[in-house]
Amino acid sequence: MTRRLLPILISAIACVATILPVHAFETRAEAAYVIDLKTNTVLLEKEADVPLPPASMSKLMTLNMLFEALQDGRVAMDTRFGVSARAAAMGGSTMFLTERDRPTVEELIQGIIVQSGNDACVVVAEGLGGSEDAFARMMNERAKDLGMAGSTFANSSGWPNPAQRMSMRDLGTLAKRLIEEFPEYYGYFGQIEFGYDGRAPDNRFNRNPLLELGIGADGLKTGHTSEAGYGLVGSATQGTRRIVFVITGLQSETDRAEESERVVNWAFRQFSEREVIAQGAKFADAEVWLGDASEVGLIAPKDYTLLVPALSRDGVTAEVVYTTPIEAPIEEGQQLGELVIHLDGLPETRLPLVADRAVNAGGFVPRLRTAARVLFRDVVGDAVSFN
Repeated sequence: MTRRLLPILISAIACVATILPVHAFETRAEAAYVIDLKTNTVLLEKEADVPLPPASMSKLMTLNMLFEALQDGRVAMDTRFGVSARAAAMGGSTMFLTERDRPTVEELIQGIIVQSGNDACVVVAEGLGGSEDAFARMMNERAKDLGMAGSTFANSSGWPNPAQRMSMRDLGTLAKRLIEEFPEYYGYFGQIEFGYDGRAPDNRFNRNPLLELGIGADGLKTGHTSEAGYGLVGSATQGTRRIVFVITGLQSETDRAEESERVVNWAFRQFSEREVIAQGAKFADAEVWLGDASEVGLIAPKDYTLLVPALSRDGVTAEVVYTTPIEAPIEEGQQLGELVIHLDGLPETRLPLVADRAVNAGGFVPRLRTAARVLFRDVVGDAVSFN
């Protein structure tokens, strides 16, 4: 079995004749990940798959667990949770809850997002899992289900622990999920101010430095510990586009704010949307073995829009990747390969290619022809054509 790499120029196939290599964004963050959600284009990866201490950014996983409980009816927004002595004793950033309090789920959501309440996270963990340890196990199981291979959880708040780790890609995946799967709750991430029962006057403002800059930012969560540095999982919209970005390891709040704004401006200003591939466009004819046809076309199953550098002249390079031989039967629309697109300064983009028609398993003659083809190739190599 071999992999066929067929170099092509997309500009020769689609209308992308004005593309220049984009200069890679040089971020001061220790690790970073940026994705455009409309086109699912990864714009930046820097140590994106390295598990790192996430600090309070891991509270997004606690919120995901709570939103799922709301979605399936285990709790409602007006459900009240008790506050244990352990929750009330949490240090760091808190809602200043006491054991006498019975906050609602809605209040806890606001306390976690706006106030970054460690106490609120423990209340949620104990309310949903019975204990924070049990809740952490639930988080780990759910993270595995969601494909978050670079994440492990020891607690609900991001309190420093050697077992509390998340990759920037996983945080981006989680942010995307919160935006797309829970639109009814996502608005809380843009809330500027919240104070539970008039408490904590100095801890009632959202720490996200982008929310009031007028650049379309509307979420998600900051994080800081001495081990992790300063980080932010952010999202912003401009026009029809939305980006999600994750940065960590900055040295100060000022650095975090400046770098976050730089990322947003770069992501929106450096790139523009282009329809580069039309549905049905054929990129290769793949050899078929043991079928009633000798070849099958590899086509794009739908129109594809990509982000490309806004100012450009050169073509986008790409290659078709598939494994041969492809053995019949083959269904129409079955994925058989990928179109791998390369843009200087960006991670590669991989798009599926599918069969343009069905190919049935052949009878005796096609099988005899295949056997002869194999025999000839074994004897004289791939250079011989056998029809």
